Amino acid sequence: MPASYATHRSQLELILRAWGMPEATAVSTAEIMSWADLHGIDTHGISMIPTYDERRRAGRIDMRAQPVVARETPISALIDGSGGLGHANARRAMELAIKKAKATGIGVAAVRNSAHFGACGFYALMAVEAGLIGMVTTSASGIQVSPTFGAQARLGTDPIAFAAPGLPGEPFLLDMATTTVAAGKIRNKANENLPTPIGWLVTADGSPSTDPREVSKGGFMTPLGGTPEGSSHKGYGLSGMVNILSSALSGATMVTDPLHTKKPGTMDIGHFLLALDPGLFRDAADFRADVAAFCNTLRATKPADPARPVLVAGDPERRTAARRRQDGIPVGTNLLARVRDIALASGAEWIMEK
Repeated sequence: MPASYATHRSQLELILRAWGMPEATAVSTAEIMSWADLHGIDTHGISMIPTYDERRRAGRIDMRAQPVVARETPISALIDGSGGLGHANARRAMELAIKKAKATGIGVAAVRNSAHFGACGFYALMAVEAGLIGMVTTSASGIQVSPTFGAQARLGTDPIAFAAPGLPGEPFLLDMATTTVAAGKIRNKANENLPTPIGWLVTADGSPSTDPREVSKGGFMTPLGGTPEGSSHKGYGLSGMVNILSSALSGATMVTDPLHTKKPGTMDIGHFLLALDPGLFRDAADFRADVAAFCNTLRATKPADPARPVLVAGDPERRTAARRRQDGIPVGTNLLARVRDIALASGAEWIMEK
């Protein structure tokens, strides 16, 4: 049976606290992870527990770490994540960006010495909830994407999120990998022993593959677009932009550096977070009204299939969240078993199946 959102979130908190994470940080991190699962971003919530467990036991993530402000101006902040999990680091960074945007109109924060931080969209939505535009990018740990025309992995999934306030509760919220699909979706297919659709992966020689374990065999994920003929150069270019903002700006290790994720005691992932007040340019209420009207006009587009209406970025996730709040959050059988074993081994109480 799917667990309720409250139970799902509490289980994550119990595991994080059992790993030694301070209570307040565990509460915050569990909220961000459960937000992802609630909204159908199943690649960035509870499915990350096995990966986090592996990395913390290998000394790659310090669960007790706290973010530190390393440099600051009236409009900017540089956060050192102290080798900790990325959720608290990114949240602190966006909190500072919002505070500065409220004071000056714009706030920008960069984070170094961090780790995976979950779903980009959560932090962009923080800006929206403060009446601001939000933009978030992060570098990735896994190098599993070949550049267009390349036959060697050089890049990660390198996600980006952008959010703007419109109708209350219905912001424009784009959260996307710069690959054809997020790595977690491939991982979830592997967890359940299911094939991947054509276009997600290619073999080492560039042939299409439906094997979710293809990357471990020398294959690659594809940049957004899939093939050169499908304009994969666009995903490749976006990935480059994300890495420049997230890592070159913060001083985190570049994904192309041989030392990427190999420094002692840290994954050294970089993040970029921006908050912008539309009131710098015009009346903020008029801006929101235009965004709302724009989104509603797109939704009113005549659909090619009446059973599949036109949606706007953020709509599918909000619909999933409404359904899962009522019916619970599903977790695949194999993943649930793995998480249960990890929880019990760490000494955390298991409440997901009570």
